[in-house]
Amino acid sequence: MADTVNLQQQSSNLQSSNSPFLYKAMESVRYYYYDIWNEHGDPRVAKYPLMDGGPWNVLMAVFVYLYIVRFAGPQLMKNRKPFDLKTPILFYNIFLVSINAFFVYNGLLITNYGLDSWKCERVDKTSQNPGDLLKIKLGWLFLITKFIDFCDTFFFVLRKRDRQLSGLHIFHHSFMGPAVWIGLKFAPGGNSAFTPLINSFVHVVMYSYYAASTFETLKPFLWWKKYLTQLQLTQFVLIIVHSMYSMAIPSCGWPKIFMYLSSANAFIFFYLFYSFFRNTYKASMPKASKPQHSNEPQQTESKKVD
Repeated sequence: MADTVNLQQQSSNLQSSNSPFLYKAMESVRYYYYDIWNEHGDPRVAKYPLMDGGPWNVLMAVFVYLYIVRFAGPQLMKNRKPFDLKTPILFYNIFLVSINAFFVYNGLLITNYGLDSWKCERVDKTSQNPGDLLKIKLGWLFLITKFIDFCDTFFFVLRKRDRQLSGLHIFHHSFMGPAVWIGLKFAPGGNSAFTPLINSFVHVVMYSYYAASTFETLKPFLWWKKYLTQLQLTQFVLIIVHSMYSMAIPSCGWPKIFMYLSSANAFIFFYLFYSFFRNTYKASMPKASKPQHSNEPQQTESKKVD
């Protein structure tokens, strides 16, 4: 908001100083930096932090994340021993299980157990219906959790788990925030509710596994780790089916750009994580009988697919 005020002040100063070219240039910058996003976005979300104007603060957060995990973090840990973060990771995982269970519970209630996210209804940007406003609030909280998820990677850095800092893991976390922001900004409700709902359910299962993996006594019961990736792959298939179903309805009120973006995103991540699953689990199947010596809790990229 302060950036917008500064642009307005600079534009007024240029107008008063008889600089029409510079004035028009500043007006164009302001339009594409701020106005166009609110012009086409849902006005009901503008009051929430990060949602007024363009996605610049979200992109800045992603830039800071990338700088930390690629440069500042490894440099900080270069001559240090790995931190023992078992207790912080336990509470972090419990928190994420709780918040995602909250999303699932409330999401099911306000979408008629998910059925409304298949109706192709157009989002009414003027609606003040309490249920519609609750969808926006939940959507914004869901967006905030995408930045909280950065801690997955920060824990890797602090524990010097460099092998787990894969390009896939970092790309996934970098992508999710801007992707959720776009959905919340332009179509907060309707069919857009499907992906956050199913994603939150997947997160409940995944972070429950992470929390359990911090207890040595529970490790013999955590044989189902590879099925987490299969659950994630199922998630992508469902998102693709949901998008294709929406495309098949000529009168669908869900913006077509979201159908294309949603299906393209799901196809890309399905390919990436299926490749990971094949390389990680299929290749290691003959060695399945070998004893595993690990320092759980390990949060690998297979557990980070959303």
